[in-house]
Amino acid sequence: MESQFFNIEGVDINFFRSNRARNLNITIKPFFGVRVSVPYHVSFNKAKEITKEKIHWIKSHLSKMKKAEEKFTFFDFDTKFQTRDHILCIKHSETDNISSSISNNKISVSIPNSLEISDNEIQNYIRKAIERAWRKEAKEYIPLRVKELAEQYNFKFKNVTIKNSKTRWGSCSFDNNINLSLHLMRLPDYLVDYVILHELVHTKIKNHSKEFWKMLDIVSGNSRKLDRKVKEYTIQIY
Repeated sequence: MESQFFNIEGVDINFFRSNRARNLNITIKPFFGVRVSVPYHVSFNKAKEITKEKIHWIKSHLSKMKKAEEKFTFFDFDTKFQTRDHILCIKHSETDNISSSISNNKISVSIPNSLEISDNEIQNYIRKAIERAWRKEAKEYIPLRVKELAEQYNFKFKNVTIKNSKTRWGSCSFDNNINLSLHLMRLPDYLVDYVILHELVHTKIKNHSKEFWKMLDIVSGNSRKLDRKVKEYTIQIY
């Protein structure tokens, strides 16, 4: 992928060619910094000029991003971190390439001595390894739990799909297909049940009307209180 780095008023920005981009697109994400997708009909120099016009907006969002980064877990060789079923083990490696595996209840990450564990790319690689473990756990636990709760409370659904959603815990389609985030594996069991029941109620009531909350209260208990507890967890931060 063709790319170029420019520093605009002290901000390092990665410009890269995109087959999909029709217009210039600026994204700012924690640990990835500022990236600009450039369509083929726009030169890198022109993209730089356009981006420079938006530098004040970029700096404003960078400030917010830095605050978000501070809330993320920083991983090093001494970090003690575990999912429900897996313990994270980070170790040095004599090889040239970073690698990871998930087996025997371990998330093993091997980092070459030539690389700095503090680098954003390494930190994100470790997060991706953890997400693979959560996905494995979610696929083993969540579909079965949805089936159990649906049978217990007489709900009917079509399919359950586990996604790496970082904007919502779950959703229910018009056709009663239920999507649930693998990040539910970070919640205690009673809140996982609440999210599942929330989506199961949507198989009967597609909105958040009084009837919806009344039915959710019947099957989950104090739904408003549980809803507030779920909101105490941030999907993107771990």
